[in-house]
Amino acid sequence: MRKADGLFKLIGLCLLAGVLVAGMLFPVVGAAGVMSNQASETVEKTSSDLADIPPPLVTTVTDSTGKPIATLYSQYRLPINENQINEAMKWALVSVEDKRFYEHHGVDWQGTLRAAVSNSTGADTQGASSLTQQLTKNYLINVVYRNDPIGQKKAQEQSISRKLKEARIAINLETKLTKQQILANYLNIVEFSRQIFGIGAAAHAYFDTTPEKLTVPQAALLAGLVNNPINNDPWNHPDKATARRNLVLDRMVDNKKLAKADADRFKAEPLGVVPDNPKKPPANCIGAGPEAGFFCQYVEDYLLKAGGMTKDQLYSGGYTIKSTLDERANHEAKASAEAQVNKTQPYVANTLSLIKPGKDRHEVVALAANRDYGQNQAAGQTTYALPAGVYNTGGAGSTFKIFTSAAVLDKGIAGIYSPVEMPDSYTSHVFTTQKGGCSTIPTGKPASYWYCVGNAGDYSKAAANATLQTALATSPNTTFVGLEDQLGSTGPAIDMAKRLGLRETMASNTGGGPVDPNVKAKSQSQAEAYGPTGNSPGLGAFTLGFSPVSGLEMGNVAATILSGGVWCPPTPIAAVTDRNGAPVPIKEAPCEQAVPEGLANTLAVGMSKDDQPGGTSFAAANGVGWDRPLIGKTGTTQGNVSAAFVGGTPQLAGAAMTFKFGGGQGGICDAGPGNVRVCGGGNIFGGKSPARTWFGAMKNILDASQPVMQLPAPDPKYMGGGPR
Repeated sequence: MRKADGLFKLIGLCLLAGVLVAGMLFPVVGAAGVMSNQASETVEKTSSDLADIPPPLVTTVTDSTGKPIATLYSQYRLPINENQINEAMKWALVSVEDKRFYEHHGVDWQGTLRAAVSNSTGADTQGASSLTQQLTKNYLINVVYRNDPIGQKKAQEQSISRKLKEARIAINLETKLTKQQILANYLNIVEFSRQIFGIGAAAHAYFDTTPEKLTVPQAALLAGLVNNPINNDPWNHPDKATARRNLVLDRMVDNKKLAKADADRFKAEPLGVVPDNPKKPPANCIGAGPEAGFFCQYVEDYLLKAGGMTKDQLYSGGYTIKSTLDERANHEAKASAEAQVNKTQPYVANTLSLIKPGKDRHEVVALAANRDYGQNQAAGQTTYALPAGVYNTGGAGSTFKIFTSAAVLDKGIAGIYSPVEMPDSYTSHVFTTQKGGCSTIPTGKPASYWYCVGNAGDYSKAAANATLQTALATSPNTTFVGLEDQLGSTGPAIDMAKRLGLRETMASNTGGGPVDPNVKAKSQSQAEAYGPTGNSPGLGAFTLGFSPVSGLEMGNVAATILSGGVWCPPTPIAAVTDRNGAPVPIKEAPCEQAVPEGLANTLAVGMSKDDQPGGTSFAAANGVGWDRPLIGKTGTTQGNVSAAFVGGTPQLAGAAMTFKFGGGQGGICDAGPGNVRVCGGGNIFGGKSPARTWFGAMKNILDASQPVMQLPAPDPKYMGGGPR
């Protein structure tokens, strides 16, 4: 560059600086005055944003006792006040970023002109932004526009208009805040790298200390980072971080805040950061660990789906979310699930969901799986919401007979003590199929037309004097398809499934995922796909539970029955408070009387014999010495690809499910606890691994300290005739 060119550029920059000052301080008349007024409005609005839009904070999830179990955040920030910043940190930052910070009023004009001269002569470029200006820029980038790439780009663009706006905001801020407040605000907002924001989080993450206790070399390292956190990262670039720290120490000497001898001594010290990586908690539910992770994930999903929160609010709001997690119950559930199916067993998941019945709340207390919650797939870990999600798991089998029974009671077709038939095979007179397999068919129809079922066992002894209660305990398929025939379609049973608890399940598509109206093959919900239409009574196999299902919702079905027919959403939330400790209302669906109380109580009595001799879960119950009244129902799907047990006591209800997960050929073989695997054939039933999981956990949870509670009395309206 020729000297003449440099001189002219310097003169131009000086004139420009004068214009900037005039534009900031003295609004003019005419069109320029209008522009200045508009600029003033923009400055005031941005200044208000800086005051009114709070910085992202860490949300904490706790268990039911208030013990923290996980943190959720997009920016790891531990806010501090101005009294928590020690002198070393203040002077390290001021010395390297804005040595006239305590002298100027928001804009360092001396530094600005110096930078203009340096830049105009081709020397190293210098930004010359004061700490107050940097506060403005960082607040816009890290807070106001953190989710707006366009806004972030504008906040960083190299333009006169942006510099003018930034300078005016800085001057405005200096009239409202003290220097110490500005310094504290800056140190709360600035980024240090790796999702670490603010000096509170940085002191902890880098040195496992607090801002008050930072040493001079520690403060120098952190002050040096704010210029370029990625480039000066002490773990990835220790040489660059050391050079930058030493430069800050030199600047402190220049600024007469540190003796040269001390600076030289500090330069000889190692960086001193914690080994390997910053010390900070995981940013999501991984931090809840292998046991509580599934529960934490449900807390997050619940607040996003039902609670009216956005993910940005959840991960930046600084909430304290007190959950309903009972860590002891969750541990027992996890231990029991893992005792039945090894955590590393390929292709098999075993889950248990537990809920407290009640007429005003259904609190989820445990969500467990044999798999650990985590991201190490080689160790069998997963972040899929196994206990709560709706997956194409093969279904919950004959537990769906609960819904057929409820519909039969509701329609007055039979009472719980009414006699029922248990033929070896049954040919439906209502439902049709294309699979054939009927041994006897009505005259005039081809064999492939009628829906026929058989039983998975010999029911000749149980058939004598059998009642609906007997059928629920022994689970003959033929009985319940016959009852579906009497209902005339699957409609009443599907309606009962939704009313009693399968809200998300029946609203999902036939693959278990959300309904996608843009994809024709997946445009129907399960309720629509399996239910009646103008040309069809629905799929008769619905009562055999072949469709995707949520284990948590099946557990809530039991809770609804044990709550006198009152359905409540299965909530994991006890309370939520904001960053200031004020209560935050959560939008939850209201409880509702899903079925008449007498029907629910009678159905509970109808389901009370499953653990008795002849019942499908007797072996599992007897194996742990079960001696409490309960409701229970087992289920197994075609091909033994999944099985379930749904049950509960007046204190606690839940569902256990064992199902194929992630692949594998054939069904599931169950050779006893710890020996459950995918095999060529399959012999699992609901009375095996699922029932053993349920009883194993519940026996320990409801130990001698819990009173034995009786089931409610049946309502004569729904009892019917027959033996009792």
